[in-house]
Formats: sequence, C-alpha cells, structure tokens
Amino acid sequence: MAASIAGTVLAFDCGGQGCSVAVTAAGRLLGRRQALAERGQAQILLPMIAELLAECGLGWAELALIGVTVGPGSFTGLRIGLAAARGFGLAAGLPVCGVGSGEALAAAVPPAERRGRTIIAVIDSRRAELFAQPFDEDLRPLAEPAAMVPAAVAALAAGPLLAVGDGVARLGDLPAGSLAVTALVDAAAVAAVAAARFAEGRPLPSTPLYLRPPDVTLR
Repeated sequence: MAASIAGTVLAFDCGGQGCSVAVTAAGRLLGRRQALAERGQAQILLPMIAELLAECGLGWAELALIGVTVGPGSFTGLRIGLAAARGFGLAAGLPVCGVGSGEALAAAVPPAERRGRTIIAVIDSRRAELFAQPFDEDLRPLAEPAAMVPAAVAALAAGPLLAVGDGVARLGDLPAGSLAVTALVDAAAVAAVAAARFAEGRPLPSTPLYLRPPDVTLR
C-alpha cells in the first residue's frame, strides 16, 4: 500500500462489536472515535461522524473519499454502515471505497510484528464458525475470506502466524512463534486501505460480503 490519496478520508466500520470512525489526511490521523455496541449502531454512527467532523473542523466539502467496511461481519451492522456511506457519498458527491474487514485488521498490525509470519484476520461470526482470511507479511491476500471451524484456521499458514481480530480467543493451539492479538476493526486502518486502493485505481465496490445466510429471513 505505497500509494495514498492526498485528500481527506472519512472512514467507518460498524460490522463488528461496535462503531469506529476516523478521519485522515495524506495518511495522517486527524481524529478517531470508537464505541462498543453490538446493537444500536444506527443510533450512534451518525452522531459519531458529525462530532468527529466538527472536532476536526471539517465539512463535507473538505472530504475527498469515504471508506467503509464491507465485511464479513454482522449483517445489520454492515447494512447500516454501507447505507450511510452510500447516502453520504451521493449527497456530497464523494466516491465510496469498500474495504474488507480482514484487510483492515491485517493493515493495523505493525510491520515488525508481521515480519516472518502469515497474518490471519479472524472475525467471530457469533455462530460455530469463524470468518478468516490469510495475508502475507506485505498484506497481500493469500485467499478470499471464508467461514470455517476454529480448528481449521491454523492450517491457513505453513509456519508461524499472527492471528488478529475479535475471534482469536476461540482458536486452539497455534504453531511455534505465532502471536494472537485480540482486536476490533479500527477505522484508521480502513481509511489507510481505502486511500491506497483508490489512489491505485482499484477500489472495492461498496457491496456487502456476508459469507453465510442471515439468522432471520423473511418469507
């Protein structure tokens, strides 16, 4: 992710156990808000964004890009985040760049900790399986995100790994030299990935990545 958009990026995530909002400019973090909330993201996301923009002294006209997580994660949270991003993008005339939740988790790992390890983003699906995606130490994806039982996650790496996410507590024994870091998606990392993707001309569409059927369906 060498390239980066020069303008100001608003990014947010509410596909996990809370909401995270960040504003960056040319790769520099201007401000960030985070709140734990597995439900009610619709009530807290918009005020968080408004408060953070005011704190940074920014209006919508000063933004260049919106970054938002597309999953995998909570159905409701992802829908809320994507709807907000599309609405803001349409109203303000801003491009919207989708970012995989696993990408954002991996991007937040410091380079020194990534060295010599496969990075595996591990997201708790709130069911029997985990959502997992492996990356090399340079953050290149080694496979698409997939749902799997916890015991299968370690098999994604041929050697030492670094598991990161809110699902690492459900993993069993890991190979020697491995690390496990419990973390939620950080919107600052979402902004970094979105800026790099957009600058390189390869933005992800803002469409959700669910990986499994919803808990409740309408007939």
